[in-house]
Amino acid sequence: MARRDLTGAVDFAYLEDFAAGDQGVVDEVLALFREQANLWSAMLDPTSEGWLDAVHTIKGAARGVGAFQLGDACEVVEQQGAVRLESVRIALQAALSDVAAYAHERALQSLKTPRA
Repeated sequence: MARRDLTGAVDFAYLEDFAAGDQGVVDEVLALFREQANLWSAMLDPTSEGWLDAVHTIKGAARGVGAFQLGDACEVVEQQGAVRLESVRIALQAALSDVAAYAHERALQSLKTPRA
């Protein structure tokens, strides 16, 4: 998986701009997003007591990293209810796939970069 595998679910240029080009910050933010996604995924069940809180949290985090489609899906679920919850799960998986492709590309680049 590499940059060519990006679907556009995450606007990495937005995140890089927001982090003022500090790739260490970008990497850290994306790592936190991936870790938190594991917790959120378990809560994206209409029978879970905290599903609405999880959706609201995901919305903010998604928009913070540039996963605007995910943020929009969360907003729809906040307005229309659990009937659209599957759309959040799908958008979250798309965002996580893009994050994995981006991280893979960064790892490949680090192998190509000569060390001093």
